[in-house]
Amino acid sequence: MGQVGDERSSRQAANSEALGQVAHALSEVARSLTAEPDLHQTMKGIVTAAVATIPGAEYAGVSLLEAGQLRTVAPSDDLVARLDELQHELGEGPCVDAIAEHHTYRTGNLADDSRWPKFADTAASLGVASVLGFRLFATSTTLGALNLYSSQRDAFDADAEHIGELFAAHAAVALIGSQEQAQLRTALGTRDVIATAKG
Repeated sequence: MGQVGDERSSRQAANSEALGQVAHALSEVARSLTAEPDLHQTMKGIVTAAVATIPGAEYAGVSLLEAGQLRTVAPSDDLVARLDELQHELGEGPCVDAIAEHHTYRTGNLADDSRWPKFADTAASLGVASVLGFRLFATSTTLGALNLYSSQRDAFDADAEHIGELFAAHAAVALIGSQEQAQLRTALGTRDVIATAKG
């Protein structure tokens, strides 16, 4: 009985330590993702922090949804830009489905995944095995998707998915703040132009 209790206490201590590390990492992410005045800088911060925070991530990118079209912003690598663009062109892949279906999509072996046959073949040939796609949203507004890639099979587990969902929520808030700042600057600039013209 004592050994079982000791094992349970050890597991609880390990879980507590792991949760503490996740909480600390996400707190740091929340502080680092303060909306920048430049949308590109905000996206670059999100991508860099995603690779550093989410277990298994080697590469990351953000696909922004603008007027019904997807646009890749601040990819961590040229490979990400190619993979994201491929999904946009084909209209299939975890990124596209995360936006359309409002779910998180994870695969551990693209070569054997039948959900996105055209995308999977090309991605696997480029050396990508695992993908994790999150919808970026606030309330009912979909902003785009956060896409994570790895060359390793089964790189993303349930913990990576949960941490990624929390991360994506922080990223969406930062993205909205950055977009609002950009709109405000545009409005103020327009007002100044009109005032100068009237003067």
